[in-house]
This record gives sequence, C-alpha cells and structure tokens, in this order.
Amino acid sequence: MLGTKAKVGRKQLLLFTSMILCSLALGRGAVQTSEPVVQVAENKPAKLSCSYSGFSSPRPPSYEDRVTFSDSGITFHSVTRKDTGMYTCMVSDEGGNTYGEVTVQLIVLVPPSKPTITVPASAAIGTRAVLTCSETDGSPPSEYFWFKDGVLMPTEPKNNRAFSNSSYSLNHKTGELIFDPVSASDAGDYTCEAQNGYGSPMKSDTVHMDAVELNVGGIVAAVLVTLILLGVLIFGIWFAYNRGYFDRAKKGTSNKKVIYSQPTARRDGEFRQTSSFLV
Repeated sequence: MLGTKAKVGRKQLLLFTSMILCSLALGRGAVQTSEPVVQVAENKPAKLSCSYSGFSSPRPPSYEDRVTFSDSGITFHSVTRKDTGMYTCMVSDEGGNTYGEVTVQLIVLVPPSKPTITVPASAAIGTRAVLTCSETDGSPPSEYFWFKDGVLMPTEPKNNRAFSNSSYSLNHKTGELIFDPVSASDAGDYTCEAQNGYGSPMKSDTVHMDAVELNVGGIVAAVLVTLILLGVLIFGIWFAYNRGYFDRAKKGTSNKKVIYSQPTARRDGEFRQTSSFLV
C-alpha cells in the first residue's frame, strides 16, 4: 500500500492508494525524494516527489480530483493555503515485510495582508505597556517589525544609541512589543510591518502613543480628601449620638397623642354625642 499523510495545522489529511505489490526482496525498501521541501504559490500546481526501489510498480487512482498519484509521487492540480503541511510517503508490500517511507514538506506561499495593531493612546511613565501586531493571511507565517517615528526598532535597544533610553522586548514571531517600564522617550508614532519572504511586506496604520507622568501627588491628595470626609461623617454621627439627638427623636415620636372620637348617632329624633378617649 502506498499512503501519503499530510498534517495541516491540527488536521490530518490521509491520502491512500490501494494496490498489490509483489515483494522482490525481504527487508527495508528504498524510498526517497528529490525535493524534501516544496514551496509553491497558492492556486498553482505542486508535485511532491516520492521514488522507491525494491517494490513493484503501483497502479494508483486520483484523489478527489485534486491529486494525481504516479510512480514518482503525487501532484496537486491547484494548492490552497490549507494544503501546507508535512506529507509522508509510505511504501510497503502486501505482507508488510518490506517497508520504506520519506517525508516532504509542502509550503503554500501566500503574501501577508495588512497587519492590525493595538497601541494605547497614552501610557504612564514607569508602568508596563503592551503593543500588538498581527495578520492572518501570510503563509508561511509572517514575522513582525516595529517602527518608531519611521525608524526600524532594533531587537536589542541598549545596543542602539537612538533607543538606548528605552526598555522594551520585541518578539518578531508574535508581533508583541512590550515596554517595561515606559519612559518619556517612548512617546511617538508606531507602525508595524509584516513580511514572510513572499510578496511585498505590508505595513499597518500609524498610531501615536503618549508617555505621561504618573500624578502621584494627585492620587495621594484624593485619598486624603476621601479619608477626611469619611472622618467628618463618622464624627458627626458620634457627636449627634452623644448629644442625645437620636433619643430625642425617638421620644418625640412616642409622646405624640391621638384623639379618637366616635361620630354622633341619631336616635328617636335626637342627637347623642358619644364619649371621646385619648391615646
């Protein structure tokens, strides 16, 4: 049986071709490829070579009208970015006594799209700020490069005089730019560029970030004012309680008198007044 296995992301694509092989010799057969890494543009044909010796010639059919099998490998009529992955060509005889395999990597080339970035409008000096950049179309995956005020930011800022006052880490794989801590010199216009070696590099929009002083005095003042107001409120409640204002309010309510009287009743042509009582 000749099998070709493609692993695309988390999905596995299994391409199997059934055939009868006559064993020519016991032991491991020879299976090789002339091109272990194949790079081809999207929507173009691609051939993954797989040659062997020690086996009889296979008679493979086509697979889903997209792939054609031959004695020398498989050919995609038109590849898509989902076809990117590792393909294993496995050859064995009917009894499994002779076996061989070879792996071919298929990389479908897709240029990057315009990346999107997240940049805070302002960041307090001395705090941590995270800037992100990403795009989802590039194949192989893009690498990301940041520009500040139009100047390419180096991976190691301390080795560059223009960025020696900055403290940041830059991950070209994930596109994250982390300032820890933010300094006054980090204020500026930021742009990200995505490139994967195929097509033209793509740049994001430019976003400005300000580096502002952390108003410690204002925060302390606000906390003090809050504590003072809370203290005044507690003192007022305590003072009123000790002066007896709460007891007087209760007594004033309990000393109220209500007079209830029954209405006059008419009997035998006369009016009679009923008694009144006090509560």
